[in-house]
Amino acid sequence: MKRRIATGIGCLAIVGTILAGCSWVSPTAFDSMGQDPLRNVEIVLTGELTDEILAELAGYGKVTGQYGKIRGLTMDLRESVLVEVLALPYVDVVGERAERFALDYSDGISTWDHDIINITEFFASRVVDYDGEGVYVAVLDTGLVKNWRDYLPADQVAVGYAKAFSGGGGDNPNVSEPANKWERDTHSHGTHVASTVIGYDIGIPVNGAAPGAMVIPVKVLNNNGSGWSSMIAAGIVYIADLKVAQDIPMVINMSLGGPELSALEKAAIDYAILKGVIVVASAGNEGDAGMGYPGAYAPVISVGSAGWTGEWIGNWWQGAGVAEPTTADVIYVSDFSSRELPESDQELDVLAPGSWIVGPYLAFGAAHPPFWANGKPGEFYYLGGTSMAAPHVAGLAALMLEKDDTLTQAEIENLLKLNTLPIPAGSAVVDGVLYEWEDDATGAGLIQADLVLGAF
Repeated sequence: MKRRIATGIGCLAIVGTILAGCSWVSPTAFDSMGQDPLRNVEIVLTGELTDEILAELAGYGKVTGQYGKIRGLTMDLRESVLVEVLALPYVDVVGERAERFALDYSDGISTWDHDIINITEFFASRVVDYDGEGVYVAVLDTGLVKNWRDYLPADQVAVGYAKAFSGGGGDNPNVSEPANKWERDTHSHGTHVASTVIGYDIGIPVNGAAPGAMVIPVKVLNNNGSGWSSMIAAGIVYIADLKVAQDIPMVINMSLGGPELSALEKAAIDYAILKGVIVVASAGNEGDAGMGYPGAYAPVISVGSAGWTGEWIGNWWQGAGVAEPTTADVIYVSDFSSRELPESDQELDVLAPGSWIVGPYLAFGAAHPPFWANGKPGEFYYLGGTSMAAPHVAGLAALMLEKDDTLTQAEIENLLKLNTLPIPAGSAVVDGVLYEWEDDATGAGLIQADLVLGAF
């Protein structure tokens, strides 16, 4: 889906003046063509646009638009009168309309993680018919960094709904809602997670799982990356109430967790699902120690982390295009990805890419020099974790809701699990490192967007 906006002033052939970037043609050149074509032009005046000026200009052609606040208008004029119009004492500039293109990240380059789940093809456009338009994805996380507009598509961030919750533990048990703190993060985790959903910019746009969706940043973790269940519960309830009040399709992504399920979190999740919110959470990064919560809470769609054996090829954050059809032998399960503990009634639902996913991130400092892209240290960083896997599923859920916004939590979970690339127990060597996993690490398999969206 491409959005276009027409703004700015281009250059027309006007005698006697040469400016950088313009090609100029003299009035005699118009005559020599033997034609007098009609042109739609933009005009900027030296002063106020008055009725008298409009009446006079109407004698030269048709006024097609007025922009009084910026002393401008558009007109249909014959080329033969362009120089006459420019010579009018109140006319400053006559220029052609200039087409502009919004940064639509659905047209951005594709990275391996979206290629391997069949949302995009490598360095090509999307291969699914949906981009999440009309759906909101609430990212309950650390919020966004102050300069998030340098990275994320600003028109896909629902600033009016953004929220921060603070307190909830230690010496400050009361949960407060500090204004604007949602965009004062210094940790960058939430910015990275949001970028997987809607895409980001590295000088050129990079595709996201659901670049047409609207992200709602909800800060429920402090700038050190930690928080309290009461803050998280408050964020969940806020989004559930917003979904009802605005009657909009809503997904919650929680790339966070801890060893136990909070009663408040449980109640908030139940409330949100009852109100029609789709709830996705990371499984945890504890390996054989088991899944974390709220991801391990059964109604939540839990997401483990997988990688691609070819992810280190060439410019490795982009990879080199995943072979089609994708087969299980090119997938490995991350060693950190939490395994389910059946004795604790844990059930891992699906896998998604979570191995070294690139996205906006602040520098760790001299002690931990980061990798970077675009020659700017610290602006982009490669993170591995189920935190990176979850937003791929949240983005896919947004695509599903765009297709059918009546889908429930249970229906979306069922569709995701029935339409995966199954990953059996196995092992793989990636860049000299051996990875091994059993059935408790794979869930129903790796998500596949084309299969899911074609199943209903």
